[in-house]
Amino acid sequence: MPAKAEKVIFSAEVKECKEMSENLILELIDRYLNGDMTAGERAEFETLRKNDANVDSKVIEHKLFVGLIKQYGERVELEKRLDAIHSEIDVHTLKEELMIHPNWIVSMWRHHHSKISVAASIAIFAILSTLFFTGKLNNHNSNDVELLSQKVDQLNNKTDKLAQKTDNLANQRITDKQKKLTNPGNFRGTGFALSSNGYIATDYHIIRDADSVYVQNAAGESFHAKVIYTEPKYDIAILQINDPAFKDLGNVPYNFKKPLSDLGEDVYTLGYPSGEENYGPGSLTARNGHSGDTTEYQVSIPVNPGNSGGPLLDSKGNVVGIISGRQPEMAGAGFAKKSAYLLKAIQNIPSDSLSKDLTLSTKNTLAGLSRPQQVKKLKNYVFMVKAY
Repeated sequence: MPAKAEKVIFSAEVKECKEMSENLILELIDRYLNGDMTAGERAEFETLRKNDANVDSKVIEHKLFVGLIKQYGERVELEKRLDAIHSEIDVHTLKEELMIHPNWIVSMWRHHHSKISVAASIAIFAILSTLFFTGKLNNHNSNDVELLSQKVDQLNNKTDKLAQKTDNLANQRITDKQKKLTNPGNFRGTGFALSSNGYIATDYHIIRDADSVYVQNAAGESFHAKVIYTEPKYDIAILQINDPAFKDLGNVPYNFKKPLSDLGEDVYTLGYPSGEENYGPGSLTARNGHSGDTTEYQVSIPVNPGNSGGPLLDSKGNVVGIISGRQPEMAGAGFAKKSAYLLKAIQNIPSDSLSKDLTLSTKNTLAGLSRPQQVKKLKNYVFMVKAY
């Protein structure tokens, strides 16, 4: 059909619409919202909306109604998926997972599961209310109301059952003395803050093949973290704390030194070779690492399991490297990846991997402080890294 003829027909429809034919209005609104109108028809209909407040109100109402129906459909689909997942849950495996994760998971569920149930009920009630006030709910579809009501009851029942299982696991956790102990993870190391908002540097070999990663601060608080970037070649990994309980650290007190440090410089590290922070002083004994590795420094600091990933700082509080480990045949010697390679790794992080800005500190507030004062200030920015 020629475009001109279509325009004439559409103009006639608009004229009828102005005469408030309910069915025609709904048909035009459906076409408009579904994108089935031509550019000319859409422009003419939008003019009608602008000039007729009643039509504009019906468009908004219909769009809301369709959106709510879509949301309800998505909720039903989600419930089906949850049912399928629930039927496949290995309760024994779930129990073991809960035993090694921080207490706040169980605590959060025990305190808030009732609110989750109420929220689900309110969401469905809101849909029913909208249907009623928009005139889409009437006597002939009362069966649908009854079905929705049954869905609410089923959802509440499932929530209560899951809450009961969680309570049982929590109670067993309390009575089982051995399983109450903090799990050290499959591997443990150290990491340190790159920025105040939760980005942390550590060694790649610490988190390699890990299913989940947690970091623990000097106060003993644990936070879930995700691996956002790795460079296995240089044994570097970048983590981001993505735990709602985490709070901004404040300005990072050190900066990162890119030029090479001098042979014989006093250096030190802070790490977690044991259950608490450990200070390790020493000096830079070689500008190259094991077998002439130019990416590392050799230091006289005794490096033990758990020190890996910790910062290597000079006497002024500049980060000059990241502890990478030691060679068994070289007693009393440790190695640290030079900070220039850490900075390159940070630059190589894809922008879509960063949910927040990663801005390195350019101000060193450790300079001029005594070593004990530096360590005291530094420890709030150094974390134990636990890989599971």
